[in-house]
Amino acid sequence: MHTKKALPILFSVMFLVMVGFGIIIPVLPFYAEELGASPAQLGLLMAVYSFMQLMFAPMWGRVSDRIGRKPVMMLGIFGLAFSFFFMGAATELWMLFAARIIGGFLSSANMPTVMAYAADITSEEDRGKGMGIIGAAVGLGFVFGPAIGGIFSEMNLALPFFLAGASSLLTFFLVLFILKESLGSEEKRVQEEKTSFRKAWNSPISILYLLQLFVSLSLSGLEATFAYFAAEKAGLGTVELGYIFMIMGFCGAIVQGGLVGKLTKKFGEGFVIQIGIVTSALGFALILLVNNFATAAVFLSIFGIGNGVIRPSVSALITKTATTGYGKATGFLSSFDSLGRIIGPPLGGWLFSISIGLPYISGILLSFAAFLLYYVYKTQSKKLPVSASSAEG
Repeated sequence: MHTKKALPILFSVMFLVMVGFGIIIPVLPFYAEELGASPAQLGLLMAVYSFMQLMFAPMWGRVSDRIGRKPVMMLGIFGLAFSFFFMGAATELWMLFAARIIGGFLSSANMPTVMAYAADITSEEDRGKGMGIIGAAVGLGFVFGPAIGGIFSEMNLALPFFLAGASSLLTFFLVLFILKESLGSEEKRVQEEKTSFRKAWNSPISILYLLQLFVSLSLSGLEATFAYFAAEKAGLGTVELGYIFMIMGFCGAIVQGGLVGKLTKKFGEGFVIQIGIVTSALGFALILLVNNFATAAVFLSIFGIGNGVIRPSVSALITKTATTGYGKATGFLSSFDSLGRIIGPPLGGWLFSISIGLPYISGILLSFAAFLLYYVYKTQSKKLPVSASSAEG
């Protein structure tokens, strides 16, 4: 499929997937409470999904290298739809846990496979643009999903789960009937499958996985604590916070969809990663100065723009320099992202309990560590093939 036709379809796929995922975010805590969940059980319910993603994303990426992107993508989306419908029909708490485990296991196929598909159909020059478009779809999905979930939960707490299932089912048929397979010949698949993943892990590319872990840690720590921080510093409530996160999501999506491709083409992925890390650190520092709605919206958006350009640039750089199939490489990246999302919220909460500004000071330190990691990667990447050199910044 031609890139110009495929990228809008991939955008639609990830947008609908993330809308479905986002719909349940504001509802799940209340729904689980209704089924008798304690705060500790609610924490486990949230964490088990990310844990399944951490464990199985590399496996699905590897499978997509072998059998093709489309069937793995369809399985992941169908699994997500099933888990949403199962949650909507749940009458006991164990059913919610079962749905989250099944959903996490199967839907962990989505992100690495979509990113691998984008890598398949884009040239190295346009790789950043492709990954940026995927990132923009994810960001916009998170903007609209929670808003839809919040509105429909007022009618019935189970209704958002069925809406999320319908969104995923629609996505499944979109992939089934419109999206064509991106992998070429069987010979290419076999060649990719035989490449040792250990070779990739022992190469400088592993530094980029650690960089993504630090970025994910700092983001999830902020997401877990900012509502309490904004309430204490500026007296902001849930409605204002919803608008603030919506503004941040829009700013991040616009930059990812429109600017990442141009910047990476002109300056290289490495330059964009470094700019993104510096902007994120600046955002963290500014957040400490929040005192009203306007400052919260502006400062959080500065952070969101910086954070938003890092992931697509890292994804593009990894697929350019990977010695394995794209699916393996992006699957492992998704695992590190999930690991950050598992560790980040409790770490952020613990730091917040010591001092309300500590999660953001730690965010600055994590950004500094990520910047140093990129410098180490850049130094060591001279060992990589020549094709990677164009990505240095």
